[in-house]
Amino acid sequence: MEKQPLVSVIVPIYNVEKYLKNCLDSLASQTYPNLEFILIDDGSKDSSGKIADAYAGKDLRFRVYHQVNAGLSAARNKGIELARGTYLTFVDSDDTVTPDYVEFMYDLLAAHDFQAKLAMCSFNNVYLNTGAVKDLGNGEITTITGKQAIEMMCYHDLVDTCAYAKLGHRDLYENVRFPVGKLFEDIGTTYKLFAQCDKIECGFLPKYNYILRADSITTSKFNLKKLDLLEMTDEMANFVNAHYPELKKATLRRQVYSRFSMLNQMLETDIASDKRVEIIAFLKQHKRSILSDKRTPKRDRIAYLMLSLGLPVYRIAWRGYEKIKTRK
Repeated sequence: MEKQPLVSVIVPIYNVEKYLKNCLDSLASQTYPNLEFILIDDGSKDSSGKIADAYAGKDLRFRVYHQVNAGLSAARNKGIELARGTYLTFVDSDDTVTPDYVEFMYDLLAAHDFQAKLAMCSFNNVYLNTGAVKDLGNGEITTITGKQAIEMMCYHDLVDTCAYAKLGHRDLYENVRFPVGKLFEDIGTTYKLFAQCDKIECGFLPKYNYILRADSITTSKFNLKKLDLLEMTDEMANFVNAHYPELKKATLRRQVYSRFSMLNQMLETDIASDKRVEIIAFLKQHKRSILSDKRTPKRDRIAYLMLSLGLPVYRIAWRGYEKIKTRK
């Protein structure tokens, strides 16, 4: 029987000592037989680096690289550079995966004689404060095009911008790297992978557990670096619009979504108030186009309704939504 190709699992690590063992245990339990786990310790100040070294000491599949702190993108890029596998996948060091995470996506590719170079699965949102789990998939197994993936991503329709929950041939990363020094680096990268693919094999079953915690980048308080979200999203929109002009409605929806997301984070601060004015102006400028798009999600429509009643009303509505969400 022919040996299955090596798969490289790249794990960027920074100050996650409370979560890292759960992550690495889930990797060690993978059912796929030919794996390497590349752990990039990005200058951790806690015991994360030592934990990674301990796993490498007892399991030869684990390889650790320690570097001076350079950020998540630089850590992932170093992982790509060190990877020896035919296929690559990413796992964040505070998340976990099911035992068949790699095997499931590899089998999606194998079922179609590897005509596609990219497979993806869905994930669970795991709310750390309550332990509640939300399945973001629909159970469907299907083949889509790269263009369809970009469109679905823009509408938050099963496909996400995240680097994880995907298994890609190393060729896809030949000219793709994560933007160093930027937050929301997945948004600046994933569409470039999709654009290279005629076919993508999808299994919308949850094989990745995304842990939602209060001190993560996405849930932490607003700071000016978070404005990278708008830059990354607009770069994506410009690229997609140039290559697929027919997706302009979809990319505009994603640009609007990113601005609502940013506005929500700026509601309790006066930092960058001038940027908040720009964001609201953009939202109002494109309101008619967004509301006339039948694929615009319900939450966007509700957000526009609340915003039309004025920022104070919108702020109260968002606070109420946040309270409901944190009780999940």
